[in-house]
Amino acid sequence: MPEEDLKAELERLRAENEALKAKTTRATAIKVSEKGGVSVYGLGRFPVTLYKEQWLKLLGMADEIKAFIAENESKLKTKG
Repeated sequence: MPEEDLKAELERLRAENEALKAKTTRATAIKVSEKGGVSVYGLGRFPVTLYKEQWLKLLGMADEIKAFIAENESKLKTKG
């Protein structure tokens, strides 16, 4: 196979790979778990499941969590 064809094929495969990576972003979904908890899917490999009182407590701490993240921004990593 000529070198030009190899380069063209490599570029095509790179573009295809990037397109596939872009498609893997899953939307979030919320469901009731088998044990009656609230499961949030799409944040990571596994769902985040808590009982309703745990979610309400966590949601009530939203401002505190946001402030903590802002104060520790330099120490925190982002998923990427």
